[in-house]
Amino acid sequence: MLRLARRLLKRGIRSSLLALIHLATLTSPVRYLLDQWLDAILCHSRKVAHEGVDLTFVVPTSFSLARATSFSSKEPETLAWIDGMKPGAVVWDIGANVGLYSCYAAKKHKCRVYAFEPSVFNLELLARNIFVNDLTDLVTIVPIPLSDQLAVNALNMSMTEWGGAMSTFGETYTHDGTPLKKVFEFRTVGCSMDHANIHLGITTPIYIKMDVDGIEHIILRGGPRVLSQVDSVLIEVNEAFPQQAQDSSRYLMEAGLELQAKSHSEMFAGTTVFNQIWCRKRIG
Repeated sequence: MLRLARRLLKRGIRSSLLALIHLATLTSPVRYLLDQWLDAILCHSRKVAHEGVDLTFVVPTSFSLARATSFSSKEPETLAWIDGMKPGAVVWDIGANVGLYSCYAAKKHKCRVYAFEPSVFNLELLARNIFVNDLTDLVTIVPIPLSDQLAVNALNMSMTEWGGAMSTFGETYTHDGTPLKKVFEFRTVGCSMDHANIHLGITTPIYIKMDVDGIEHIILRGGPRVLSQVDSVLIEVNEAFPQQAQDSSRYLMEAGLELQAKSHSEMFAGTTVFNQIWCRKRIG
């Protein structure tokens, strides 16, 4: 009942604001003020420090602010994994969102990062975060979704907020295999990891971070060539989604990788979602 009341209140506030904005934009001076206000919001930022690395993230909304303020606590295992990277290594950040980990890897070790992010809502903040941290020479945005083949399909999205997640390319389920509640979609071109490597000329990675809310196994299926050459993969897996978990393990093992660790922060205590770290098997 309380949740319904909040939803109705949110809709009422949104409708009222839209009506006020519509009335306000009827005059040029107010339109100018609204433009300045929006520009100021998009320039609002939050500084973050972690393990001697200082970063700045653009935070125009409460959602993006939450991502910045929880930088050190949400996925400490991901940050620790990045801390162990080789300086100057090539990293593929698949599901880069607004670029928190892309920027950290680039600034921490001067890694060359390819940030794969198809959401039109996240791309602006991703680009701004790269720019304000002076990382444009190190981080390359790849604004296309990955899958297991070259295809035109729909990117189905469950939210349109800056910094939002829970979207999927060509599928209609979310991170745990349950149906995705779609609020927005657009058709775009996607390709496999091997296509990106061979035909787009994107440099073979040493490290891959993958967090794509449920289609990790599909993307892995399309990358045997790339996976056979990586040293380590950090992948988010939901153990309550058997197809994703089992297929992901199979493709990674077939590529000569073995599971080294899995963990999640206290923020995800009691859930079946883990970041798994896979590393190349060493002979002898």
